[in-house]
Amino acid sequence: MTFREELDEKVRQLARESWGDVPDGYAVPVPDDLTFGNTGRRLSACVLYADICGSTKMVDALTDTLAAEYYKAFLHCAAKIVKRNGGDITAYDGDRLMAVFLGKGKEDAAVGAALEINFAVNEIVNPHFASIYAIHHRVLQHTVGVDSGRVLVSKTGVRIDSDLVWVGAAANYAAKLNSFDGLDSDYPLRVTHEVFAKLTRSSLFGTNGDQMWEGPYTNIGQRQHYRTRFQRQFP
Repeated sequence: MTFREELDEKVRQLARESWGDVPDGYAVPVPDDLTFGNTGRRLSACVLYADICGSTKMVDALTDTLAAEYYKAFLHCAAKIVKRNGGDITAYDGDRLMAVFLGKGKEDAAVGAALEINFAVNEIVNPHFASIYAIHHRVLQHTVGVDSGRVLVSKTGVRIDSDLVWVGAAANYAAKLNSFDGLDSDYPLRVTHEVFAKLTRSSLFGTNGDQMWEGPYTNIGQRQHYRTRFQRQFP
């Protein structure tokens, strides 16, 4: 079989194979739980994307090693915060990570993680780099997008190099909230209405009683979103 014939056969198989019963899942699957065929799990998940804003300008302006230090510091803090708030990290992609939160209170947990990421960037990452690199310091800006809903998790790739693909509006809109026309990094945290509607008081108001959120806005397609500059110190 030629390479072209091999690809033809696999695509034909995927297009024709029945999915059968796709069960609901209650935990993040691992690739070994699924096959390369049309199998999957459906989850009710709150999806979080955390991303460095303007990373292309950063790598243009800094040495590769210094840019890597910013990447590593941001991703380390974001990952640790996600985990301490009960989230599962599902992917790292360059200067961003994807995480999912499951179960009761998942929207509050994801937003709590996002507010703590805001704090870590403003009060830990940037101050340390500013004190060490002085005039060479480039202020790290970031964004976090959060959406919630039903997603289909399936296995993709090839043997040895497999991964999970997350299909559904929640995954797409969480990623889209990180970057789109008409929104700058002044609002590092953005959530869809699907998340906002399920937040409890602690995620809606700051410690001084002020409303955290501005919105709704309607400029990212079918889903409204809300924005905030608030941050939350670790308890």
